[in-house]
Amino acid sequence: MTTLNLVLMGLPGAGKGTQAQKIVAEFHTVHISTGDIFRAAMKNGTKMGIEAKKFIDQGNLVPDSVTDGIVEDRLAEDDTNAGFMLDGYPRNLEQANALDKMTAKLNKPINAVINIHVDPEVLIERLSGRFICKNCGATYHKLYNPPKVEGTCDVCGHHEFYQRDDDKPETVKNRIEVNTKLNTPLIDFYNDKKLLYTVNGDQDIDDVYKEIQKVLRAI
Repeated sequence: MTTLNLVLMGLPGAGKGTQAQKIVAEFHTVHISTGDIFRAAMKNGTKMGIEAKKFIDQGNLVPDSVTDGIVEDRLAEDDTNAGFMLDGYPRNLEQANALDKMTAKLNKPINAVINIHVDPEVLIERLSGRFICKNCGATYHKLYNPPKVEGTCDVCGHHEFYQRDDDKPETVKNRIEVNTKLNTPLIDFYNDKKLLYTVNGDQDIDDVYKEIQKVLRAI
């Protein structure tokens, strides 16, 4: 069986986290989320972790060279020999080119890039639908989990609700636009390399996974 070395892509709200869990459970690949490896590198005080911490502590973006170094350190570990799945990396073309070089050096080439595609308008609706009861903090979603009686909290009966700033439609829209700009060149890059598989993320979770499963079983 071919070792699966994957990159998982998708805009915020596309359901990457859910699908990542399912892929790991069935195909036993190591899930490498950049957030997790940054935290681990800083906690363990690795050379690259110390470097990253300097930028994060100042509220700055970590430069590509440091991010690439942290990812390469992680991919060099033995548990990735049986396959890995990168989530949150690469985020731009420079990182994609660096990933090519490091996977060639480690002899662990990427053999599929799964892009979970959902229409941005749908994502804005998904991500900006959350609201919270002002009195007791119960969380609702206008599409997936509305109160039983409109305008009344199921838990405490109060009628005042609010939205967190990062759930507001304009904030969500901006986040989606920024991520679309970053993702588009990457999609072209991996498409040219014949590694890209786009699945329809705007369907039931299990149906999305069936599409992913079909791709991975064929590799």
